[in-house]
Amino acid sequence: MKSVRKKLYRIAAAVMLIAVLAQNTVFAEETAQNTTVNSTAVSLSSPSAILMEASTGTVLFEKNPDEMRSPASITKIMTLLLTFEALEKGRIKLEDEVITSAYAKSMGGSQVFLDEGEVQTVETLIKCITVASGNDASVAIAEYVAGSETEFVNMMNEKAAQLGMANTHFLDCCGLSSDSGHYTTARDVAIMSRELITKYPQVYNYTKIWMEDITHVTSRGSEPFTLASTNKLLKQYQWTTGLKTGSTNAAKYCFSATASKNNIDLIAVIMGAPDPKVRFSEAQILLEYGFAVTRLYVDDNKQALGDIPVSRGRADRLAVEPRGAFHYLDVTGADFNQIEKRYQYVDNVVAPVEKGAEVGAIIYSLGGREIGRMPIIAAEPVEKAYFIDYLRRVLNKYLV
Repeated sequence: MKSVRKKLYRIAAAVMLIAVLAQNTVFAEETAQNTTVNSTAVSLSSPSAILMEASTGTVLFEKNPDEMRSPASITKIMTLLLTFEALEKGRIKLEDEVITSAYAKSMGGSQVFLDEGEVQTVETLIKCITVASGNDASVAIAEYVAGSETEFVNMMNEKAAQLGMANTHFLDCCGLSSDSGHYTTARDVAIMSRELITKYPQVYNYTKIWMEDITHVTSRGSEPFTLASTNKLLKQYQWTTGLKTGSTNAAKYCFSATASKNNIDLIAVIMGAPDPKVRFSEAQILLEYGFAVTRLYVDDNKQALGDIPVSRGRADRLAVEPRGAFHYLDVTGADFNQIEKRYQYVDNVVAPVEKGAEVGAIIYSLGGREIGRMPIIAAEPVEKAYFIDYLRRVLNKYLV
C-alpha cells in the first residue's frame, strides 16, 4: 500500500511540473565580412567594372561600380534567371514547345530569325539566348513564362528588388531599349550573375557552347541555322565558363564574364567599353588578377553532429546538422591549417521546433579572428508536448 502511495505522490509531483514554463533563448547568427576591395590593382579604360568571387560574394576590385548605365544584352542574365527559376518550380519544362508570336519575330538587333508561328523548345530558346543573344528568343521565352513581355518585365524588376539590386530598372527582357529608364550598374550585374550561376550552375551547359546548329521549321520547310557564341573569351581564355555580352550605341560594349579555376568561380563585369576587344581583354585582366590573389577555404560540413536536448517536446532530443558548406576567401596568403572551428548551441531549445530552424552555429576563426559562421539547424521537427504527453511519459516511467 505504501509503495502505491509513493508512486501516486511521484505522479502528482511530476504532473505539477508540467505547468512550469521554460524560457525561449534566441540565437543570432553573425557573419564576419571579408572586405578585400581593391580599386587600384589594375588599370582599365572601361568606365565601370567590378570583380566578384561567386561563392562568398566578396568584391575584389571595383571601378565606379554603382554608376548607372545602359546594359544592352546583359539584361538577358535576368531573363535567364527567371527562366531557370520557372523550370525549378515546375511551371515550364525544357521540352515544352513555344510558339513564336508576331511580336517576338519583330525584334531587331541580335536575333536567331524566328518566324511567326515557328515552334521551338524551351531548351532551344535558352541556347538561342545564351549563345547567339537572340532578342526574338528572349521575348518568346518571356511570353511563354509570364504571358506577355510586360508582365515578365514586372517579374524582372521584382526579382531585382529581392536581390538588392538598388540601382536597376528594366523596360524590356532583352536590352534592346535605348530609353534612359532601362539601366543597371556593374555591381547589380554581378549580383544577378552570381544568383544565376550559384543557384543554377546548369546554365554553364549552354554558356560554354561555341557553336551549335538548330533547325527552323516553318511553312517554307526545314532549314538549319548555326548559333555562334558572342562570347569570344571562350576561345581566348581557357577558364571561361560564360556568361553574357551586350552592346548598343547607348551602352557601348558590356560583358559579364565568368570563369572557374582551382574551385574558385569569379565574375568580372565590364560596362561601357569603347570597343569589343577592350571588353574581352579587360575582363580577362580582371579574372587573371582575381585568380592570382585568391585562395578559397571550403568546409563541406558533411560530418554528423548528433543531437541536443529539447524541452517541452514530444521527443527530448533533437537531431541537428550544418546548414551547408562554409566558404572563406583569402587574399593574404594565410595558412588554412590554422583555421579553428567551435560549436555553439542555443542554451535551451524549446519545442515546437521546425525542421531547418537555427539552433546554433559553427564558428570559424583564423589567427584569433572570427572569419565566419555556419548555422546549425534542426534536421527534423519536434512537436510541442501537451498535458497528455507528459502524463503518458510519467505513467510509463513509474507504473510500467
